[in-house]
Amino acid sequence: MSVRDLIPWSRNNGNQVPSLFRDDDRDPFLSLHREVNRLFDDVFRGFGSGLPSLSSATGLGGGWPSIEISDNDKEIKVTAEVPGLEEKDIEVLLNDGVLTLKGEKQSEIENKDRQFSERYYGRFERRIPLGVEVKEDNIDARFKNGVLTVTLPKTEKAQSQIKRIAIKS
Repeated sequence: MSVRDLIPWSRNNGNQVPSLFRDDDRDPFLSLHREVNRLFDDVFRGFGSGLPSLSSATGLGGGWPSIEISDNDKEIKVTAEVPGLEEKDIEVLLNDGVLTLKGEKQSEIENKDRQFSERYYGRFERRIPLGVEVKEDNIDARFKNGVLTVTLPKTEKAQSQIKRIAIKS
């Protein structure tokens, strides 16, 4: 494969306008092959971590809601985007060092009126292993504008277990 094959258009000699399609893109069988591959990728993306080579953080089945985790010496902060939900629709649990976010997003309209939708509806559950001890009595969960933020302060024992490792050259 040459570098030219990676460019989505071909450069013509002279003053002709470059074509937006490579010659391969005009082949209907190649287009069908690419579309089938994309469909299979979309299907397998929903299986989550069961298939590590095919999993994706953006797949709605295994990765909704989208989360962000930040960890420093004193606390772990988990932020989840849950647009369209209210505080009462979400449950936050901590059990055996695993933070669980679960809930349900329900449709606002009946299915009979909907012709097409890419929105996600239904139950969700995200489990986040923390890996350190946290002060369970001081956990703080806040919900504002469709964003859930859970702050988990680390215990003194967990803070003291952090060991700096020297890097040698």
